[in-house]
Amino acid sequence: MKTPVLIMYKGKLPHWRMDNSIYFVTWRLAASQIPLESDERTVVADAIVHFARVRYDLIAYVVMDDHIHVLAVPVEGVCLQEIVHSWKSFTANRLQRNFGRMGPIWQKEYFDRIVRDEEELMEKVNYILNNPARKWPELEEYKWVDCGFPL
Repeated sequence: MKTPVLIMYKGKLPHWRMDNSIYFVTWRLAASQIPLESDERTVVADAIVHFARVRYDLIAYVVMDDHIHVLAVPVEGVCLQEIVHSWKSFTANRLQRNFGRMGPIWQKEYFDRIVRDEEELMEKVNYILNNPARKWPELEEYKWVDCGFPL
């Protein structure tokens, strides 16, 4: 059996890579941007779902008004940096073109973490699913969150 290889590279934040890993990824709007409106959140959510099964297996995601969380497993031959770049680049272009946003849309860096075990996976899934209710306790429904993982 082949031993997994753990690779680390660094931007402002450290990024660890290991084949067949589940990643918890977070990225935020640039400081100069106003919060995402409903239609803008739909653009981001649609982009995340659109590339699923082709470039990664999507476990869960939430698009908040100022940040995004995703749990995903890159398919063989596709690295997480490429996936995050495509999410950010595609959605930034759409938000600029369709909604008139100007300047950088997303912060340059993003946070990622390799999920280490099933307990942590469940913690991250619950964190994603409950993120809207933590921010807006009065909220009864939120359409920019989804989980394809059996709870």
